[in-house]
Amino acid sequence: MTLHTYAIWAICFVATFGVITRPFKLPEAVWAVAGAAVLLVFGLMSPGAAWAAVLKGGDVYLFLIGMLLLSEVAREQGLFDWVAEHAVRLAKGSTSRLFALVFGVGIVVTTFLSNDATAVVLTPAVYAAAKKAKADPLPMLFACALIANAASFVLPISNPANLVLYGGEMPLLGAWMASFALPSLLSIGVTFLVLRWVERERLTGQCETVVETGNLPRGGKIALGGIVATAVLLIAASAQGYELGLPTCLAGIATMAAICIGERKSPFRTLGSVSWAVLPLVAGLFVLVEALASTGVITMLARWLAEGAARSPSTTAGIAGTILAFGSNLMNNLPAGLIASTTLQQAHVPQIVTDGLLIGVDLGPNLSITGSLATILWLTAIRREGEDVGFWRFLKVGAVVMPPALFAALGARMLIG
Repeated sequence: MTLHTYAIWAICFVATFGVITRPFKLPEAVWAVAGAAVLLVFGLMSPGAAWAAVLKGGDVYLFLIGMLLLSEVAREQGLFDWVAEHAVRLAKGSTSRLFALVFGVGIVVTTFLSNDATAVVLTPAVYAAAKKAKADPLPMLFACALIANAASFVLPISNPANLVLYGGEMPLLGAWMASFALPSLLSIGVTFLVLRWVERERLTGQCETVVETGNLPRGGKIALGGIVATAVLLIAASAQGYELGLPTCLAGIATMAAICIGERKSPFRTLGSVSWAVLPLVAGLFVLVEALASTGVITMLARWLAEGAARSPSTTAGIAGTILAFGSNLMNNLPAGLIASTTLQQAHVPQIVTDGLLIGVDLGPNLSITGSLATILWLTAIRREGEDVGFWRFLKVGAVVMPPALFAALGARMLIG
């Protein structure tokens, strides 16, 4: 290998390490963008190649813009507080019941709106519910973070990484359910049981049973309608094989516009409150992955994957899925999914191997706080509420919860054959 290759690997490693650990408490996006900039400054990557890498994330950017707008208008219009009030009433004073309720809602939101929506839209509502119930918010917040990944292969639309890994050519819904129904069920069930056990001490005792419940304001109803309409649009777009970014973005813009027109106010305050830093973070990660690909590492991975699949597809699916699951935590599962997708295009392996990789790239990020974009968005959401979870705090939970769920889901897929 050449000095050029070693330099690219070193820069990508440092940038990824910065994203994971946030030295000097600098935002994750700073490290990703800085890594991409260093590659350009030292001539290790051409501007044209970097720009092409940025453009590969076009659909993801649009998807995130829509979700971020929906989240912000819902927060401004009191939808999260309204949801929280009703959640506390349904819990009937039981902290454990509130935890289970949060987990169940997370399954629904992730399945029909994506794991990013769970992180961006559901997390603030869950925090508000925990505060109103005077319960420890951390178990509820961990439930949001982990179900966002554990349920993210129930449907093709449940995780943007699914679209990335399959290169935009998704299997038909029937074939998808045949492959992933049982693995998803086990992923969700094991994650719930293990997380419930890990947080058992925090979930003892009672919480508030009576809270004031007000009517949802007109703007909140519009925000709720926008979220429901977005779910319908995503399912329809997925069924027709369309990309999901544009309809999500348009739904977010339309919802914000309807509220602003109805209340005769400027949208700039809403736009200024959105956490836009996630967009350059994603762009920077795409550039880093493209730089790694230029070193020939993907060609090498494709050869190894093809050779393994030729000997034993099921075993290769389990091993490759496990490696990708843990590897996703070293670089984030979105670029890891992009690497896997490019590798699959060159390797031409059986479907079971592709499915094993998808389970790994979706579920593996439950190990660490920067394993998936959804978890980074979740972290941004809880920081806005005054909470924070460090890398090691999350890892202590993820190291217990993720492996059994991963092995159960991969084992089920291998059993199906």
